[in-house]
Amino acid sequence: MSLQNILEQHVKQAVNSIYSADLQSVEFQATRKEFAGDITVVVFPMLRVVKGNPVQIGEAIGNYLLENVTEVEGFNVVKGFLNLEIQASYFVNYFNSIKDQETFGFVNASAENKAVMVEYSSPNTNKPLHLGHIRNNLLGYSVAEIIKASGKKVYKTQIINDRGIHICKSMLAWQRFGNAETPESTGLKGDKLVGNYYVKFDQEYKKEIAALMAEGKTEDEAKKEAPILISAQQMLQKWEAGDKDVVTLWETMNGWVYKGFDETYKNLGVDFDNLYFESETYLLGKEFVAEGLKSGVFFKKEDGSVWCDLTADGLDEKIVLRSDGTAVYMTQDIGTAIQRVKDYPDVGGMVYTVGNEQEYHFQVLFLIIKKLGFDWAKNLFHLSYGMVDLPSGKMKSREGTVVDADDLIVEMADTAKTISEDLGKLEGYTDQEKTDLYKTIGLGALKYYILKVDPKKRILFDPKDSIDFQGNTGPFIQYTYARIQSILRKAGVDATVTLSADQVALEDKERELIKQLQLFPEVIQQAATNHSPALIANYTYDLVKAFNSFYQNVSILGADTQNEIVFRVQLSQAVANTIKNAFSLLGVAVPERM
Repeated sequence: MSLQNILEQHVKQAVNSIYSADLQSVEFQATRKEFAGDITVVVFPMLRVVKGNPVQIGEAIGNYLLENVTEVEGFNVVKGFLNLEIQASYFVNYFNSIKDQETFGFVNASAENKAVMVEYSSPNTNKPLHLGHIRNNLLGYSVAEIIKASGKKVYKTQIINDRGIHICKSMLAWQRFGNAETPESTGLKGDKLVGNYYVKFDQEYKKEIAALMAEGKTEDEAKKEAPILISAQQMLQKWEAGDKDVVTLWETMNGWVYKGFDETYKNLGVDFDNLYFESETYLLGKEFVAEGLKSGVFFKKEDGSVWCDLTADGLDEKIVLRSDGTAVYMTQDIGTAIQRVKDYPDVGGMVYTVGNEQEYHFQVLFLIIKKLGFDWAKNLFHLSYGMVDLPSGKMKSREGTVVDADDLIVEMADTAKTISEDLGKLEGYTDQEKTDLYKTIGLGALKYYILKVDPKKRILFDPKDSIDFQGNTGPFIQYTYARIQSILRKAGVDATVTLSADQVALEDKERELIKQLQLFPEVIQQAATNHSPALIANYTYDLVKAFNSFYQNVSILGADTQNEIVFRVQLSQAVANTIKNAFSLLGVAVPERM
């Protein structure tokens, strides 16, 4: 049982015994460094059920705990804060209970917990992945890993946007200007080749608009009447009609893109358990619109279109079926969500990793699914995130001014190489070991820089800032891990023994480190509840700071006694293990040497 759980029980007993009142919960926080103590009970919330002076209440509870709780050896009260001093033996015993747990903090999935499906990436098949996709992928993958570590089964999925006018634009441009080139004949990744023709379409489209405007057309007229756009629209109609030649071209070019995507995902270190394709899901949802019409969830307007009135819920009216009977995105999303639960009956909730410009869409989607009577609708979550900006400004796919994901991954490794060579710490490494290390550092820097920020916040990403061996960065944490591995290689002691509290004289820095380790299981649960990898990232940074303070102030291998050496080596090992586990939740690898 954690210290917090032990104390919560006794604080509730104290309040009941002294004041004949029942507390629903007890609020704790870390004791401020200027006061003596290991954990602080916040008295102020108790004033709702206990009337009196918060200092006097704190004193009364403190005396009760001192008399009745063996772990408490002293206390002090500062205003409405009860600072408790905990016996060193508690920390040693706690450490002994976790030191051999390889996955300390992780909870195995249990049958009573419904599974969660996490959707991320979900790209269009008309262009390669870019920096914005990277944030999406890293967030979705990390949240999936965190939810899994919190004790739930997780399915990672994506819905690939493989149909629509934007796909036809790339297809038409390749057909007209591609001279039958392929990824093999050009040496280009398939997603990049197809993306080049999306840009080419836009260039030709703009030329035609300019020509039509020179003939006297308005800009709006020119945009609608440009022959290349009309041809793309006609191609989409042929695709929907199942035209053999168009479908064959669509399958071929999409195949190129999927191969390119897979390579990028592998390099980025993300994966999926299953895939959905918009070409297969775009007709889903109509049957539920029909059922919703019967039950009164939807209503039909005079033109035959079907709507959902959400004004009573503070939203507006939302169309779910056009007057010609065709579906809109909302229809498809309703149908896809329901289909996923049919496909995976153990799923009881879903997380959609989609940019914050779609917040209203998901509010409406979740509300409609709830109104249709699906109880799992209460467990739907939009993992909304802000855009990623660069020092040079915003990205635009149509104009080809995006930061390509593959190029960025290579750039990060190159930057790591330059900085590592400048530091000159790679003597004795083979060329392959160096290459692997540069990739580990570069990717770690990229992932940590993005994930340490609250998802809702916009990010200004500077590759060089992210690769810094000082401060709150991935490489700084990786370097600390590698430093610990170096200590462990040199230790030469039997670290498998268990030392009793009587055999260990706990230093303040050791106590602080154990307290930091103790937080990890709760941080995982909080990160899962809040869908926030930033909580894991910043916890890991705090753990590393605590270890470095310990390392600088307490001798490890040069300690006075064998017991001290063994305990400090064990403590270092537990910290390294927790860094590795925490970073695995962010999808970040840790190097054994650096």
